[in-house]
Amino acid sequence: MMTSPDTPVAAAAAAAAVPDDRAGPSVELSIVVPCLNEQDGLPAFLTRMTAAAVSSGLTYEIVLVDDGSTDATWATMQAACAADPHLRGVRLSRNFGHQRALSAGLMQTQGARVLLIDADLQDPPEALVPMLALMQAEQADVVYGRRMARAGEGWLKRASAGLFYRVLRWLSSTDIPADTGDFRLLSATIVARLNAMPEQHRFLRGMIAWLGGRQVPYDYQRAPRAAGQSGYPLRRMVSFATDAITGFSMAPLRLCTGLAVVSVLIALGLLVYVVASVVSGSAVRGWASLMMIFLFFQSVQLLCLGLVGEYLGRLFMESKNRPLFIITEQTPRGD
Repeated sequence: MMTSPDTPVAAAAAAAAVPDDRAGPSVELSIVVPCLNEQDGLPAFLTRMTAAAVSSGLTYEIVLVDDGSTDATWATMQAACAADPHLRGVRLSRNFGHQRALSAGLMQTQGARVLLIDADLQDPPEALVPMLALMQAEQADVVYGRRMARAGEGWLKRASAGLFYRVLRWLSSTDIPADTGDFRLLSATIVARLNAMPEQHRFLRGMIAWLGGRQVPYDYQRAPRAAGQSGYPLRRMVSFATDAITGFSMAPLRLCTGLAVVSVLIALGLLVYVVASVVSGSAVRGWASLMMIFLFFQSVQLLCLGLVGEYLGRLFMESKNRPLFIITEQTPRGD
Protein backbone atom coordinates (compact mmCIF):
# COMPACT_ATOMS: atom_id res chain seq x y z
CA MET A 1 0.00 0.00 0.00
CA MET A 2 1.63 3.22 -1.18
CA THR A 3 1.07 6.72 0.14
CA SER A 4 1.39 9.84 -1.98
CA PRO A 5 4.08 12.36 -0.94
CA ASP A 6 1.49 14.92 0.12
CA THR A 7 -0.36 12.70 2.61
CA PRO A 8 0.04 13.54 6.32
CA VAL A 9 1.64 10.15 7.00
CA ALA A 10 4.21 10.52 4.25
CA ALA A 11 4.95 14.09 5.31
CA ALA A 12 5.38 13.03 8.94
CA ALA A 13 7.70 10.19 7.98
CA ALA A 14 9.75 12.46 5.73
CA ALA A 15 10.08 15.09 8.45
CA ALA A 16 11.06 12.51 11.04
CA ALA A 17 13.64 10.52 9.12
CA VAL A 18 17.21 11.48 8.32
CA PRO A 19 17.70 11.40 4.52
CA ASP A 20 19.26 8.10 3.49
CA ASP A 21 20.40 7.66 -0.11
CA ARG A 22 22.31 4.42 0.52
CA ALA A 23 20.96 1.59 -1.58
CA GLY A 24 21.14 -1.75 0.18
CA PRO A 25 20.62 -5.29 -1.16
CA SER A 26 17.21 -6.94 -1.28
CA VAL A 27 16.19 -8.26 2.12
CA GLU A 28 13.87 -11.18 2.81
CA LEU A 29 13.64 -10.70 6.57
CA SER A 30 13.79 -7.57 8.73
CA ILE A 31 14.01 -7.68 12.52
CA VAL A 32 13.01 -4.56 14.47
CA VAL A 33 14.42 -4.20 17.99
CA PRO A 34 13.49 -1.18 20.17
CA CYS A 35 16.06 -0.56 22.90
CA LEU A 36 15.97 1.59 26.04
CA ASN A 37 19.03 1.34 28.29
CA GLU A 38 19.94 -2.15 27.06
CA GLN A 39 23.74 -1.84 27.11
CA ASP A 40 24.15 -4.88 29.38
CA GLY A 41 21.81 -7.25 27.59
CA LEU A 42 22.26 -6.18 23.97
CA PRO A 43 25.39 -8.27 23.16
CA ALA A 44 23.76 -11.49 24.37
CA PHE A 45 20.58 -10.67 22.48
CA LEU A 46 22.45 -10.00 19.23
CA THR A 47 24.34 -13.29 19.54
CA ARG A 48 21.11 -15.28 19.82
CA MET A 49 19.14 -13.18 17.34
CA THR A 50 21.86 -13.37 14.69
CA ALA A 51 22.13 -17.14 15.10
CA ALA A 52 18.36 -17.47 14.67
CA ALA A 53 18.35 -15.20 11.59
CA VAL A 54 21.21 -17.16 9.99
CA SER A 55 19.43 -20.47 10.66
CA SER A 56 16.36 -19.17 8.81
CA GLY A 57 18.36 -19.24 5.57
CA LEU A 58 16.97 -15.85 4.54
CA THR A 59 18.81 -12.66 3.73
CA TYR A 60 18.19 -10.45 6.74
CA GLU A 61 18.71 -7.13 8.46
CA ILE A 62 18.41 -6.27 12.14
CA VAL A 63 17.20 -2.71 12.77
CA LEU A 64 18.15 -1.52 16.27
CA VAL A 65 16.27 1.56 17.50
CA ASP A 66 17.74 3.52 20.41
CA ASP A 67 14.74 5.14 22.10
CA GLY A 68 16.60 7.89 23.95
CA SER A 69 18.80 5.67 26.12
CA THR A 70 20.80 7.36 28.87
CA ASP A 71 23.47 4.66 29.12
CA ALA A 72 25.94 3.31 26.53
CA THR A 73 23.29 1.59 24.41
CA TRP A 74 23.99 3.72 21.33
CA ALA A 75 27.75 3.18 21.57
CA THR A 76 27.11 -0.56 21.90
CA MET A 77 24.90 -0.43 18.80
CA GLN A 78 27.52 1.46 16.82
CA ALA A 79 30.22 -1.07 17.69
CA ALA A 80 27.96 -3.99 16.81
CA CYS A 81 26.91 -2.41 13.50
CA ALA A 82 30.52 -1.74 12.55
CA ALA A 83 31.32 -5.43 13.10
CA ASP A 84 28.27 -6.86 11.29
CA PRO A 85 26.88 -5.41 8.03
CA HIS A 86 23.49 -7.03 8.73
CA LEU A 87 22.90 -4.63 11.61
CA ARG A 88 21.54 -1.09 11.36
CA GLY A 89 21.31 1.40 14.19
CA VAL A 90 18.73 4.19 14.41
CA ARG A 91 18.94 6.80 17.17
CA LEU A 92 15.91 8.84 18.19
CA SER A 93 16.34 12.38 19.51
CA ARG A 94 14.70 11.50 22.84
CA ASN A 95 12.59 8.84 24.52
CA PHE A 96 9.42 8.69 22.41
CA GLY A 97 8.15 5.48 23.99
CA HIS A 98 8.15 1.81 23.05
CA GLN A 99 5.32 1.99 20.49
CA ARG A 100 6.84 4.89 18.56
CA ALA A 101 10.28 3.29 18.68
CA LEU A 102 8.75 0.21 17.06
CA SER A 103 7.07 2.48 14.52
CA ALA A 104 10.41 4.13 13.72
CA GLY A 105 11.94 0.72 13.09
CA LEU A 106 9.03 -0.42 10.94
CA MET A 107 9.45 2.61 8.68
CA GLN A 108 13.10 1.63 8.09
CA THR A 109 12.49 -2.00 7.11
CA GLN A 110 12.87 -3.51 3.65
CA GLY A 111 12.07 -7.17 4.27
CA ALA A 112 9.20 -9.27 2.94
CA ARG A 113 8.75 -10.48 6.53
CA VAL A 114 9.26 -8.33 9.62
CA LEU A 115 9.80 -9.62 13.16
CA LEU A 116 9.10 -7.33 16.13
CA ILE A 117 11.03 -8.33 19.25
CA ASP A 118 12.43 -6.63 22.36
CA ALA A 119 16.10 -6.87 23.33
CA ASP A 120 15.48 -8.11 26.89
CA LEU A 121 15.34 -11.80 25.81
CA GLN A 122 11.96 -12.35 27.45
CA ASP A 123 10.74 -13.30 23.99
CA PRO A 124 12.99 -16.04 22.52
CA PRO A 125 14.85 -15.16 19.28
CA GLU A 126 14.90 -18.90 18.50
CA ALA A 127 11.13 -18.73 17.89
CA LEU A 128 11.85 -16.97 14.58
CA VAL A 129 12.21 -20.15 12.51
CA PRO A 130 9.03 -21.89 13.75
CA MET A 131 7.12 -18.62 13.35
CA LEU A 132 8.31 -18.36 9.75
CA ALA A 133 7.27 -21.95 9.15
CA LEU A 134 3.85 -21.31 10.71
CA MET A 135 3.35 -18.21 8.56
CA GLN A 136 4.19 -20.24 5.45
CA ALA A 137 2.03 -23.23 6.40
CA GLU A 138 -1.00 -21.11 7.31
CA GLN A 139 -0.47 -18.52 4.57
CA ALA A 140 -0.83 -16.01 7.39
CA ASP A 141 -0.39 -12.27 7.31
CA VAL A 142 0.52 -12.12 11.01
CA VAL A 143 1.92 -14.65 13.47
CA TYR A 144 1.61 -13.26 16.99
CA GLY A 145 3.32 -14.65 20.07
CA ARG A 146 0.87 -15.84 22.71
CA ARG A 147 2.32 -16.11 26.21
CA MET A 148 1.50 -19.42 27.87
CA ALA A 149 3.62 -18.55 30.92
CA ARG A 150 5.27 -15.34 32.18
CA ALA A 151 8.36 -16.29 34.18
CA GLY A 152 9.94 -13.65 36.38
CA GLU A 153 6.77 -11.57 36.77
CA GLY A 154 4.83 -11.14 40.01
CA TRP A 155 1.26 -12.31 40.46
CA LEU A 156 -0.01 -8.73 40.47
CA LYS A 157 1.45 -7.95 37.05
CA ARG A 158 0.21 -11.24 35.60
CA ALA A 159 -3.27 -10.70 37.04
CA SER A 160 -3.50 -7.07 35.92
CA ALA A 161 -2.28 -7.94 32.41
CA GLY A 162 -4.80 -10.75 32.09
CA LEU A 163 -7.61 -8.51 33.35
CA PHE A 164 -6.60 -5.67 31.03
CA TYR A 165 -6.78 -7.76 27.86
CA ARG A 166 -10.10 -9.30 28.79
CA VAL A 167 -11.64 -5.92 29.64
CA LEU A 168 -10.24 -4.47 26.41
CA ARG A 169 -11.73 -7.30 24.33
CA TRP A 170 -15.06 -6.78 26.07
CA LEU A 171 -15.05 -3.03 25.43
CA SER A 172 -13.67 -3.05 21.90
CA SER A 173 -15.28 -4.16 18.66
CA THR A 174 -11.81 -5.20 17.42
CA ASP A 175 -10.83 -8.77 18.30
CA ILE A 176 -7.50 -8.10 20.05
CA PRO A 177 -5.90 -11.40 21.13
CA ALA A 178 -5.38 -11.83 24.87
CA ASP A 179 -2.04 -12.67 26.54
CA THR A 180 0.04 -11.19 23.74
CA GLY A 181 2.62 -8.45 23.37
CA ASP A 182 4.34 -6.85 20.40
CA PHE A 183 6.36 -10.02 19.68
CA ARG A 184 5.05 -10.98 16.26
CA LEU A 185 5.94 -11.69 12.64
CA LEU A 186 4.34 -9.48 9.98
CA SER A 187 4.07 -9.62 6.21
CA ALA A 188 5.30 -6.66 4.17
CA THR A 189 1.68 -5.89 3.25
CA ILE A 190 0.69 -5.54 6.90
CA VAL A 191 3.76 -3.38 7.57
CA ALA A 192 2.92 -1.05 4.67
CA ARG A 193 -0.66 -0.66 5.90
CA LEU A 194 0.52 -0.15 9.47
CA ASN A 195 2.98 2.56 8.40
CA ALA A 196 0.11 4.35 6.67
CA MET A 197 -1.87 4.66 9.92
CA PRO A 198 -1.26 8.13 11.40
CA GLU A 199 -2.29 7.67 15.05
CA GLN A 200 -0.24 9.64 17.57
CA HIS A 201 -1.30 7.51 20.54
CA ARG A 202 -0.22 4.15 19.19
CA PHE A 203 -1.27 0.71 20.41
CA LEU A 204 0.36 -1.45 17.76
CA ARG A 205 -1.05 -4.81 18.76
CA GLY A 206 -4.54 -3.33 18.50
CA MET A 207 -3.75 -1.58 15.21
CA ILE A 208 -2.43 -4.82 13.74
CA ALA A 209 -5.54 -6.69 14.88
CA TRP A 210 -7.72 -3.97 13.34
CA LEU A 211 -6.03 -4.46 9.95
CA GLY A 212 -7.43 -7.97 9.73
CA GLY A 213 -6.12 -10.61 7.34
CA ARG A 214 -5.17 -14.08 8.51
CA GLN A 215 -3.62 -13.83 11.98
CA VAL A 216 -2.54 -16.96 13.85
CA PRO A 217 -1.00 -17.51 17.31
CA TYR A 218 2.37 -19.00 18.17
CA ASP A 219 2.41 -20.27 21.75
CA TYR A 220 5.60 -19.89 23.79
CA GLN A 221 6.97 -19.57 27.31
CA ARG A 222 8.10 -16.07 28.27
CA ALA A 223 11.43 -15.87 30.11
CA PRO A 224 12.62 -13.38 32.75
CA ARG A 225 14.58 -10.32 31.65
CA ALA A 226 18.20 -11.16 30.88
CA ALA A 227 19.51 -7.81 32.17
CA GLY A 228 18.48 -4.27 33.03
CA GLN A 229 15.18 -2.88 34.25
CA SER A 230 11.74 -2.90 32.67
CA GLY A 231 10.93 0.13 30.52
CA TYR A 232 7.29 -0.08 31.65
CA PRO A 233 6.86 1.33 35.17
CA LEU A 234 3.35 1.67 36.60
CA ARG A 235 2.85 5.18 35.15
CA ARG A 236 3.62 4.00 31.62
CA MET A 237 1.50 0.90 32.02
CA VAL A 238 -1.50 3.05 32.99
CA SER A 239 -0.85 5.39 30.04
CA PHE A 240 -0.51 2.40 27.71
CA ALA A 241 -3.80 0.94 28.93
CA THR A 242 -5.50 4.33 28.46
CA ASP A 243 -4.19 4.55 24.88
CA ALA A 244 -5.49 1.06 24.18
CA ILE A 245 -8.97 1.63 25.58
CA THR A 246 -9.54 5.12 24.16
CA GLY A 247 -8.03 4.11 20.81
CA PHE A 248 -10.20 1.05 20.29
CA SER A 249 -13.40 1.61 22.23
CA MET A 250 -16.18 4.15 22.52
CA ALA A 251 -17.44 2.40 25.65
CA PRO A 252 -16.16 5.06 28.10
CA LEU A 253 -18.17 7.73 26.28
CA ARG A 254 -21.21 5.48 26.24
CA LEU A 255 -20.64 4.97 29.96
CA CYS A 256 -21.24 8.70 30.40
CA THR A 257 -24.61 8.33 28.72
CA GLY A 258 -25.45 5.37 30.92
CA LEU A 259 -24.47 7.24 34.07
CA ALA A 260 -26.58 10.19 32.97
CA VAL A 261 -29.62 7.92 32.53
CA VAL A 262 -29.06 6.32 35.95
CA SER A 263 -28.66 9.77 37.51
CA VAL A 264 -31.94 10.95 36.00
CA LEU A 265 -33.75 7.86 37.30
CA ILE A 266 -32.32 8.37 40.79
CA ALA A 267 -33.28 12.05 40.67
CA LEU A 268 -36.85 11.16 39.68
CA GLY A 269 -37.03 8.63 42.51
CA LEU A 270 -35.80 11.22 44.98
CA LEU A 271 -38.31 13.74 43.64
CA VAL A 272 -41.16 11.27 44.24
CA TYR A 273 -39.84 10.61 47.74
CA VAL A 274 -39.63 14.34 48.54
CA VAL A 275 -43.15 15.04 47.25
CA ALA A 276 -44.56 12.10 49.17
CA SER A 277 -42.79 13.27 52.35
CA VAL A 278 -44.19 16.79 52.02
CA VAL A 279 -47.71 15.54 51.37
CA SER A 280 -47.62 13.13 54.32
CA GLY A 281 -46.08 15.76 56.60
CA SER A 282 -43.10 13.53 57.45
CA ALA A 283 -40.45 15.65 55.76
CA VAL A 284 -37.42 16.18 57.99
CA ARG A 285 -35.40 19.32 57.68
CA GLY A 286 -31.69 18.76 57.31
CA TRP A 287 -28.66 19.30 55.12
CA ALA A 288 -27.08 15.80 55.10
CA SER A 289 -29.38 14.24 52.51
CA LEU A 290 -29.18 17.31 50.28
CA MET A 291 -25.39 17.29 50.48
CA MET A 292 -25.24 13.59 49.54
CA ILE A 293 -27.49 14.16 46.54
CA PHE A 294 -25.43 17.17 45.46
CA LEU A 295 -22.12 15.30 45.77
CA PHE A 296 -23.49 12.30 43.86
CA PHE A 297 -24.60 14.30 40.84
CA GLN A 298 -21.46 16.45 40.87
CA SER A 299 -19.30 13.33 40.91
CA VAL A 300 -21.16 11.89 37.93
CA GLN A 301 -20.77 15.15 36.03
CA LEU A 302 -17.06 15.38 36.76
CA LEU A 303 -16.52 11.76 35.71
CA CYS A 304 -18.32 12.37 32.42
CA LEU A 305 -16.39 15.58 31.79
CA GLY A 306 -13.12 13.78 32.51
CA LEU A 307 -13.88 10.99 30.04
CA VAL A 308 -14.99 13.44 27.35
CA GLY A 309 -11.88 15.53 28.04
CA GLU A 310 -9.65 12.49 27.56
CA TYR A 311 -11.05 11.93 24.07
CA LEU A 312 -10.97 15.64 23.19
CA GLY A 313 -7.35 15.84 24.35
CA ARG A 314 -6.43 13.03 22.00
CA LEU A 315 -8.21 14.73 19.12
CA PHE A 316 -6.23 17.89 19.92
CA MET A 317 -2.93 15.99 19.83
CA GLU A 318 -3.87 14.24 16.57
CA SER A 319 -4.76 17.59 14.96
CA LYS A 320 -1.21 18.86 15.47
CA ASN A 321 0.02 16.25 12.97
CA ARG A 322 3.51 16.21 14.48
CA PRO A 323 6.03 13.57 13.38
CA LEU A 324 5.77 10.36 15.38
CA PHE A 325 9.50 10.46 16.09
CA ILE A 326 12.70 12.31 15.19
CA ILE A 327 15.77 10.39 14.00
CA THR A 328 19.03 12.17 14.75
CA GLU A 329 21.56 9.58 13.64
CA GLN A 330 21.87 6.29 11.76
CA THR A 331 24.65 3.82 11.23
CA PRO A 332 25.64 3.12 7.61
CA ARG A 333 23.76 0.33 5.89
CA GLY A 334 25.96 -2.64 5.04
CA ASP A 335 26.36 -3.78 1.42
